[in-house]
Amino acid sequence: MINITLPDGSVRQYEKGTSAHQIALSISEGLARNVLAAEVNGEVWDSTRPIEADSSVKLLTWNDVEGKSTFWHSSAHLMAEALEALYPGTKFGIGPAIETGFYYDVDFGDKEFSSDDFKAIETKMIELAKQKETFTRKSVSKADAIKYFTEKGDEYKLDLIDGLEDGKITFYSQGQFTDLCRGPHIPNTGFIKAVKLMNVAGAYWRGDETKKQLTRIYGVTFPKASELTEYLLMIEEAKKRDHRKLGKELELFAFSEKVGMGLPLWLPKGTALRERLVNFLTKAQAKAGYEQVVTPHIGHKNLYVTSGHWEKYGKDSFQPIKTPQEGEEFFLKPMNCPHHCEIYKTKPRSYKDLPVRFAEFGTVYRYEQSGELHGLTRVRGFTQDDAHLFCMPEQVKEEFKKVIDLVLYVFKSLGFEDYTAQISLRDPENKSKYIGSDENWRLSENAIIEAAAEKGLNTVVEYGEAAFYGPKLDFMVKDALGRKWQLGTIQVDYNLPERFELEYTGSDNQKHRPVMIHRAPFGSLERFIAVLIEHCAGNFPLWLSPEQFTILPISEKYEDYAKKVLDELNNSDIRGLIDFRDEKIGRKIRDAEVKKIPYMLIIGDKEMAEGKVSVRKHGEGDLGEMTLEEFNNLLRKEITV
Repeated sequence: MINITLPDGSVRQYEKGTSAHQIALSISEGLARNVLAAEVNGEVWDSTRPIEADSSVKLLTWNDVEGKSTFWHSSAHLMAEALEALYPGTKFGIGPAIETGFYYDVDFGDKEFSSDDFKAIETKMIELAKQKETFTRKSVSKADAIKYFTEKGDEYKLDLIDGLEDGKITFYSQGQFTDLCRGPHIPNTGFIKAVKLMNVAGAYWRGDETKKQLTRIYGVTFPKASELTEYLLMIEEAKKRDHRKLGKELELFAFSEKVGMGLPLWLPKGTALRERLVNFLTKAQAKAGYEQVVTPHIGHKNLYVTSGHWEKYGKDSFQPIKTPQEGEEFFLKPMNCPHHCEIYKTKPRSYKDLPVRFAEFGTVYRYEQSGELHGLTRVRGFTQDDAHLFCMPEQVKEEFKKVIDLVLYVFKSLGFEDYTAQISLRDPENKSKYIGSDENWRLSENAIIEAAAEKGLNTVVEYGEAAFYGPKLDFMVKDALGRKWQLGTIQVDYNLPERFELEYTGSDNQKHRPVMIHRAPFGSLERFIAVLIEHCAGNFPLWLSPEQFTILPISEKYEDYAKKVLDELNNSDIRGLIDFRDEKIGRKIRDAEVKKIPYMLIIGDKEMAEGKVSVRKHGEGDLGEMTLEEFNNLLRKEITV
């Protein structure tokens, strides 16, 4: 018998060789019908794979991230089976699950392929799924694996096999299709009830532009047809909320090929929005004891050699700027932290001075590949709401908790209420990717874990997601459509203070090394604004909206009164404009709705005679006549920040 420990801590005994599916069946038939895979001692397995020793087991369903991932990876195999049936001779690269579905890289040979072929593939996938084909795992020797794919004529699989260790190679088969795969997979194809192929693109084999370009087919599947319908509706809503589309319509930002890819131009309205966010956080930071600093956009190459950024990012970033002086090189700033370390060193520090908190809205530059650029969410020049705290080791946890409070204040003020705190730790199997001693990593990781627990955050732990110099707490925020975004990060760093030889004099009159905390509640202004636009569909909180009202005179004879109204409201720090166009009032109202201006003030004979305005609210309609004082009070109540 073996002991199986379940997530609730209970222990059950089963015969050796029992599968996760059998464990589920012993609990309830309903649970067994929904189990897609299992996490056995932290590793995801097929639910039918025998368990031979005492283990901790978590049964995975569609409601688990790992369950969805297994479902979608199995769907990639199902799509490959359909492709092979419809287009004999097709060769296959890789077919992983991704965050929203899966893809497979395919070589169709001479066949022309487009989205016009999607329908036939979807139909074939459903046909095969209905056959409830079992996913069967088989261990094979390297020689047999090479033999199989040599006979099949699939050079891509042979290339993958070349890098695998003999004795650790597995095949998975379902129906007439066999693939090189580690797994795991769902029990059978019958779980897949709804299929939609989403997109087709080109992808170089192994990401190498010197190798053949394959066809990458993206798809998504669901265990219920109704869930696919909901997903497609969400996709349509996401298109309406796309920050690139709304950014253009609302005249917030633009891009220019002459300026350069990935370098946003902030238009007047976007700049006003951006500056209000900056002022909002600057005010909150001042209350929390931060001091504002400004650093240059470039730094001497040696600055980044010292920090370690040159070694980690130099070859993938903008290349050094050479000066007329022989051998002198500067670097476009990829990070603000080395500059802040040098500010810390400008004078001796005592334990009585700590913590020191330097904040900067610093613009940094990173050379992202052109294919990875995407609106404001992935750019080459962006402004971080950066701050670096220098403190004594015994102050780390308390300072970290204060930063958590600041991040949560930002989220609450901007309507982000659904979030998870991701504790991003070092990959224990690949420590060469990181700098610093094991002891420093242990201290900093423990500080984050304890602070998050004491603040009662809903956390997940991800190994391998730490920064190269230290672990971090990343805030994963869900927007109005349920999509996850990484916004806000806090990092503990024992390493840069060592590399820059930072010191303070302790109460014992000896020199000590401070600990550094990196934090950015927004992350970057560009990415944060992009997510905010999509979250609120361009309907910004009233305090943040570039224009809080527009005055719509029915004809030009009311323009003088409109100007008087504008002046009075502007004097009360309420932002707005007048629509002077010679258009009918219905057209002016429609245009104001499209521009998502929160309030419309309509002026005609009656309003001018009574010294009032007729008020309409975006998305709600007519609110009736008001005096300017009443309208002013209405806005003041709505503005909470």
